[in-house]
Amino acid sequence: MERTINLSSSHQGLSLQEVVARRAAGQGNNTKLETSRSYWQIFRENIFTFINIVFFAISLVMLLLQRYTDAFLVVAIIGTGIVISVIQEIWAKRKLDEIALLNRPQATVIREGKVYDIEPGEIVLGDVLLVQAGDQILVDGVLVGDGRIDVDESLLTGESDLIAKTSGERVYSGSTCVAGNALYEAQKVGADTVAYRLMTGARAFRQVYTPLQQEINLVIRVLFLLACYLWILVGISFLSKSYSLSDIVQHAAVVAGLVPSGLLIAITLAYGTGAVGMLGQNVLIQQANAVESLSNVDVLCLDKTGTLTANHMQLESVLPLGIDEGSLWRKLGDYVANITAHNRTTDAIAVVKTGNQREVKQEVLFTSARKWSAIAFADGDDRGVYVLGAPEILARSLSLSEDVSGKISEATRQGLRVLLFAWNPDLGVLSYEDNPPLPPTLTPLGVIIFSDQLRDNVQDTIDQFIQAGIKIKIISGDNPETVAAIARQAGLNQEMRVISGLELASMDAVQFAAAADAGGIFGRITPEQKANLIKALRQAGNYVAMIGDGVNDILSLKQANLAIAMESGSKATRAVADIILLKDSFGALPHAFLEGQRIRNGIRDSLALFIVRVFCVALLIFSIGMVTDSFPLVNKHSALLAMFGVGLPTAVFPIWARPGRFRQKRNMVRSLLHFTIPATISMTLVALIVYLLYLVRAIIDLPVGAEFSQMDYRLPRTALLTVLVMCHLLLLPFLKPPTKLWVGGEPISGDWRYTIAALALFFVFLATLTIPETQKFFELAPLNTFDLIFLIAIAIEWCFIQRAIWRSRFLDKFLGVDLS
Repeated sequence: MERTINLSSSHQGLSLQEVVARRAAGQGNNTKLETSRSYWQIFRENIFTFINIVFFAISLVMLLLQRYTDAFLVVAIIGTGIVISVIQEIWAKRKLDEIALLNRPQATVIREGKVYDIEPGEIVLGDVLLVQAGDQILVDGVLVGDGRIDVDESLLTGESDLIAKTSGERVYSGSTCVAGNALYEAQKVGADTVAYRLMTGARAFRQVYTPLQQEINLVIRVLFLLACYLWILVGISFLSKSYSLSDIVQHAAVVAGLVPSGLLIAITLAYGTGAVGMLGQNVLIQQANAVESLSNVDVLCLDKTGTLTANHMQLESVLPLGIDEGSLWRKLGDYVANITAHNRTTDAIAVVKTGNQREVKQEVLFTSARKWSAIAFADGDDRGVYVLGAPEILARSLSLSEDVSGKISEATRQGLRVLLFAWNPDLGVLSYEDNPPLPPTLTPLGVIIFSDQLRDNVQDTIDQFIQAGIKIKIISGDNPETVAAIARQAGLNQEMRVISGLELASMDAVQFAAAADAGGIFGRITPEQKANLIKALRQAGNYVAMIGDGVNDILSLKQANLAIAMESGSKATRAVADIILLKDSFGALPHAFLEGQRIRNGIRDSLALFIVRVFCVALLIFSIGMVTDSFPLVNKHSALLAMFGVGLPTAVFPIWARPGRFRQKRNMVRSLLHFTIPATISMTLVALIVYLLYLVRAIIDLPVGAEFSQMDYRLPRTALLTVLVMCHLLLLPFLKPPTKLWVGGEPISGDWRYTIAALALFFVFLATLTIPETQKFFELAPLNTFDLIFLIAIAIEWCFIQRAIWRSRFLDKFLGVDLS
């Protein structure tokens, strides 16, 4: 897109013919920057996992042993999980690529004296580029012309201090222009740049784990170690006992099923449904787990301007000091007409008053850390240094009457932004160093008052967060009283402690941490202080989300557990964000928060069933091995238990889960112990008794003179499988009690869907038990009517016993701890 700006004759840029020639010579910025994993990476990371390799090896051995149905079952189960994961992750990759395309940085280039907005890949060596506040520097180069910029190179150096750049100094890709504007000539492009990968690194695939993911990974690793131990025992049994190779492979397959690979599928489905749920809500997810991460947030930090308010500054009034109003307007007009770096405040002045071009000797750009800007006019009768900034900052160099100070205080208490305009006739008071100090003496010329409007529905949004138990902290560069007034208008507690950046600057580390926790409103905060506040909150054990829109928020966004940016914010701010609020839809956040809770609760329900199944089967392997010197299940039986007891129910958990917050400061596994430990122990005991009863029956049915090695284990194993599946299905209404009758380990939910699902799966399992073809395929023994009634009665009796254990809190009292 072509645009027009004023350029000096010496910086007309390359001709179009030169651009074509240099691109043909391989001097273009055409290095491909990956924004997500490749398709090969997705396939490799989902197929060639250790547990998958184990399962495939087992299926291969089963093929060699001509157990084709067992081999098919193993491959089908693992293959289904792989297909689901690959499809979901390819979808996520495409969405991530779309996001990167939507938010990719644009380059502003000068060619033949005209300004063009182009893709970064179209830059060629020698191009002259324009960079302004909030822009990323896309290639390495050197500044040309009279411009000056302040650059954040923290992505390259790790240092947060801004670096002033003027003509002749180098700039590097991966850095960000925070203030000012300038031209620079591209001297290194493509792979030759110092940090070309960092340019879109914030949008590239990053494996950032939430607390929930860390817990799940820990559970899987522990269960994998358990499986490894059992595999060793299986191997030893092959050498020391009379098991055949076919038996050993069966046992190894059952043990492999203890590793809950299906849990990863449940998490993938949960994140997938969460991403779909956010479509149409104006919430752009840049990290797959960002919505779930939001459910962990207990402290939400946000800026005032651009977040609570719409950042539509309007000049309300001016108060001349020592000069007439006309002179004040003329000086303000000249000031905004000659500065090189504009912001919302100066734009609001320019809307009301425009000035004349003047001879500028020196300029100091505004930054959030400095909180003032200045310009030195070397021409006219009113030549001198003019300063525009925060009254409390300029107060170091001037004095105001009580009347003026009172009017400033009154305006700030009303939530208005107040700036002070001052000057000094001596051009020499403005330093030429990189970080110039405020001129030591100034004469006030006027007070300028601005207003900003609250965003729509901001009060409702804040109320929803407070009701959810999330602490709100407002951190702004504005005057503390102004910030407090806006906070009150937004419905925040009027008793929130107000702390200024000047107070924080005088505190030691301990006092700073205490202030971060106690304070609710922070004003006149520098970007570095804002980042340190986020860091202190995290170190105190909080899970912190930060919402920002400007380049001054980048440091704090990087420190937060969850970074959220406004769409209207700077490119650099959007680049480091995990979530982008499209159309600046602050009101969409509560919905995203509830969606995160829903995802978390769905995964919690899935984890509960997985824990019970895995540890129940593990205990049965040990118990039955010790008591009877046999193995409780074959591979097909284990697959049926996994499918009916866990797999099919957890497939709908991510869809059916409801939002709701459980006790904070507790990890998820700990929160499930009161449910899973009693259920696992009691279910194991019941299943062991059933197995032993039917084992005795099988022994009685042995022909006279037959040896125990000839005994058919199908009946005791089928009975064991049946009672395990029924008990697992009965856990569903206990997990989400539809009525008080089912309340035991979990509070009443009133949700009948889980109970209906359990009933439907029960009838499907009964059909599997009774249909001859499925009996044969799954190696099930036929059960007569008496057996079925007996096993159903056992499961129901277990159900009442288990409810009594939960309600009496027997295990809690026995252990002397609170497991709830």
